[in-house]
Amino acid sequence: MGCGKSTAGRLFAELGWRRIDCDALVRDVVLRDLAVVAQIGARFGQGVLAADGQIERARLAEAVFGDDAARLWLEALVHPEVRRHWAGQVQSAPQAMWVVEVPLLFEKNLEKMFDFTVCVACAPDLQLTRLEQRGIERTLALQRISKQLPLARKIELSDFVLSNDGTLDFLRDQVRQLMLRYPAAV
Repeated sequence: MGCGKSTAGRLFAELGWRRIDCDALVRDVVLRDLAVVAQIGARFGQGVLAADGQIERARLAEAVFGDDAARLWLEALVHPEVRRHWAGQVQSAPQAMWVVEVPLLFEKNLEKMFDFTVCVACAPDLQLTRLEQRGIERTLALQRISKQLPLARKIELSDFVLSNDGTLDFLRDQVRQLMLRYPAAV
């Protein structure tokens, strides 16, 4: 969160890979599914719903990130749907080179579903600055980060690590170097 996985994902896509952004799947597909909305409304009340009946994501985040049981309930509802959507897309073109941005990859033990894993890392201060620039208050950003594996552990578990402390061109060069390992995609 805030390290640049979406930026790296876009760079892979620019260079020919097919991209799936699981955060976008949650936002644009899963949290718009009427059955999912109904279950969330029943669990958390009307306070998490906007006037149009859609999920108010900021309110839902407030409800779940301070309550581990609520967060785990929501993850159990949402994650299988997200996984079903991205797996379906990959199965529709299995010969393609795919990059799938999965925010809780290791936390949910999904790494075995992929040929290799990439961690996009940056300095903690830069991560917080980026999240604040997105409008996430520092306290909430720290709370969300604390619910994930520490970045150092993700780095240990990943097959490859991209450093995103520098410029966009620096990150792009790292993506290109990684892609040289998979010439069918270039």
